[in-house]
Amino acid sequence: MAVKDSEISEIIRGLSATQKHISPKYFYDERGSQLFDAITRLPEYYLTNTELGIMRDNIDEIVAMVGRQASLIEFGSGSSLKTRILLEHLSELAAYVPVDISDEHLRSSAADIRDEFPHIDVLPVVADFTKQFDLPTPTVMPVRNVVYFPGSTIGNFEYDMAMELLRVMHHEAGKNGALLIGVDLQKDPQIIEDAYNDSAGVTAEFNLNMLQHLNRNFGGNFNLGEFKHSANYDPEGGRVVIELVSQTEQTFEVGDSAFNIADGEAILTEYSHKYTLDGFAAMAKAAGFSVQKVWTDAEQLFSVQFLTRD
Repeated sequence: MAVKDSEISEIIRGLSATQKHISPKYFYDERGSQLFDAITRLPEYYLTNTELGIMRDNIDEIVAMVGRQASLIEFGSGSSLKTRILLEHLSELAAYVPVDISDEHLRSSAADIRDEFPHIDVLPVVADFTKQFDLPTPTVMPVRNVVYFPGSTIGNFEYDMAMELLRVMHHEAGKNGALLIGVDLQKDPQIIEDAYNDSAGVTAEFNLNMLQHLNRNFGGNFNLGEFKHSANYDPEGGRVVIELVSQTEQTFEVGDSAFNIADGEAILTEYSHKYTLDGFAAMAKAAGFSVQKVWTDAEQLFSVQFLTRD
């Protein structure tokens, strides 16, 4: 089965479920990647600036733990904003391998990195990083692979899928490998809800663009004007529930399949899980990683963690 056919089958399965859902990976076409970059600059979106602050404050220790001649493999490279901090300080890097599902955005981002860091071997990989993929061979053989997964994107996956992703990271890290990851922490629910309901409406546009992505690339015919962005924090589940809520009873299509949706019925597009430090350490341990070091901001809103393979 071709990749696109497999993706259409995945989308149809999700929309056929009792709770209609679409994988958050379909946020990230070129427009979606641009919108997410805009989200990271919003005043309500504490995650990016807090993580950047943690990286800057602890960069010497982070670089020491990564070590010399590593291959830095970034899952979901985006604009590589935080990665630039690492690349500026990892003077003996064997290679930088950005991995992203959005081909055009990835190529553009990788080209920018090459221009800024001409001494680094930049080897982009277009892939769905939730599944195992082949790593390119750098010119200089790396001493170790370090998977980099910033932004607390791990929180977008339910437990089973997060475990599967961590196992993919474990595989790609290989022997003596490591994982450097951003993990959002549980905190005042109002701070969390504000981050996903920004006053400028950029997050709403990002959420709705998922339907536009399906229209452009997967034979969808969603009427974006008939759906509304919704994001609410579930304290019991420790997660933000992000949905697209139908504003009327309607029928839409994806590929050759038609779906009915009731007025007020929601399509789940994303969870954003917030972790305790102990809770994340236990999950990572079950996937074959041990937490070696945790860095947080003064208010403990967010964490950057370094893990090694068991």
